[in-house]
Parts: sequence; C-alpha cells; structure tokens
Amino acid sequence: MRLKFLPSFVKRRGRITKKQAHSLQKLDKYSIKTLSEIISLSEDYNYCVLEIGFGNSEYLQREALENPSTLFIGSEVYLSGIGTLIGAIEENKMNNVRIFPEDARILLDQGDENIFDEVVILCPDPWPKDRHHKRRLLQSEFIEMLLKTLKWNGRLYISTDWEHYADEIKANLNHPSLKKRNSLKESRASTKFENRGIKEGRKVYIFDYIKTKLQSN
Repeated sequence: MRLKFLPSFVKRRGRITKKQAHSLQKLDKYSIKTLSEIISLSEDYNYCVLEIGFGNSEYLQREALENPSTLFIGSEVYLSGIGTLIGAIEENKMNNVRIFPEDARILLDQGDENIFDEVVILCPDPWPKDRHHKRRLLQSEFIEMLLKTLKWNGRLYISTDWEHYADEIKANLNHPSLKKRNSLKESRASTKFENRGIKEGRKVYIFDYIKTKLQSN
C-alpha cells in the first residue's frame, strides 16, 4: 500500500546490533498486517492496547510482562527498536505482543471498527522547526482516524516534553467524543525520552482521555 500521508518520521537506516539483526529474522512470526488479525487475536484476551511509536520498547515490554491477559500491539518503523522488542519477546516468552512494523496510520486507515481499549503515544517526534510542524503525527485528522478504532470508554494516553507541541495536542484533543479521565493519578514509570526531556529542563505534559458517546439532545 502506498502511503497517502505525509510521513511523521525520517526513515533512517541507523545502527543495528548483531543481536537486533538476528531477532529481526523472526519478524514474520510476531508481526501483524491488518486490523482483522488484531480482532481475531484479541478474542483470547481481556484488553487490547496499541502503542504507537514504541521506540526502544521499554514501556511496552514492562506493560506486557505485568499484564499477560492484555494483548499489546506495538507500531514502530525503526528496525533497531523492532529488533530489540523481538529479542525481549523471545527471551521473556511474551505471547501477548504483536508488531506492526510500518506507519501506524496505514493500520488505522483500514477500517472503523472499535478494536482498542487503549492507545498509548509517548513522546512522539515534536518536529520543533516551524516548517516541519505539518509532519507532526498528532494532527486533528489523525485523532479522527484513531478514534474510529478506539472502543467506547477506551483510553487515549499521550505524553510530550515539548511545550508548543503540547499546546497543539491539547487543541486537537478538543473533540466532542473525548473527555479527560477523572481518576487518581497513576504512577507510570517514565520512559527514556521523558527522562531525557526532564534532564534537559523540559516539563512532560500528559494527556489522559476517554472516548465517550455523544449525548443526544
């Protein structure tokens, strides 16, 4: 399928370790290509989570190990991160993880069935230069696409350590089907990128929403 979206990433080759390269040989075993596959797999689980842009997969690994009855779908385009996750899946025998190794929008654009109980996006590329803002992932059009696959009362959890991007995300989440979660603050461990932002003096902004049905008049 030819990508019809403006890429929100730069597809660099990057350095791949021997261990990652070895793990990548098993990508077909753990990858999924369609929403239909996820629907079928999710029948054996109590909950289904999509993480978009899992990076080095530290968050996904931790959550998958702690929640074996939850199906985790990780979307990532960088081979180094994918190789790291496959290695962890094999080492820890995590049967509840599958990988979509392409732009997540290709997956989300396949249909409008309510599949995911939760979608997580942690520190997406902020594209800080003004001329690159159009490449940011969390545009209003993307939010609409994402909501089509999020279940009613499903959770949308986003973080960023860039203030101007946070302002844009907040504006784009001003959607009639979304409302902030009224819950006690959860102690989620920070990721590598969140910690780096804090170390460099930036605040981490958290957006924690649920999808609600529109109220009829």
